Amino acid sequence: MSTRPRLIRSIPFWGLVAVSLATIAGGWYITTDKLGAMTTTLTDGTATGVDVYVGQSIAQLGSILIGAGVIGVLLALGVAAVSTLRPHPPVEVVEPIDWTSEAETAPELSEAPTAATDVAPAEAAEPADAKETVAR
Repeated sequence: MSTRPRLIRSIPFWGLVAVSLATIAGGWYITTDKLGAMTTTLTDGTATGVDVYVGQSIAQLGSILIGAGVIGVLLALGVAAVSTLRPHPPVEVVEPIDWTSEAETAPELSEAPTAATDVAPAEAAEPADAKETVAR
């Protein structure tokens, strides 16, 4: 069974959020820039046909970009809300842990072999009479 990553780690989700916010910011910039330029030229009396008619179309394009960005943000919020409804598979415990068992404890320090105990049993295993007979 394949598992999906959490929404926080989803690159497409964050891409949608980032592009939507960038679209809103770009549309806001275009709209305020053109409307500000149109207002200035119309109040000064220096407006031309290009400033007035093309400026209106570009300001409308900016408002369309703002609307598309808002729809993208709402779509991202909808995806986030729906992802919370997705059932998560239960965690399966392979074997329950028996905390009262002491079978897997670390070995005692007294059980660890040392250099003195390794040599001593070898000498003790050889009989004392054998040493005397070899020496004669």
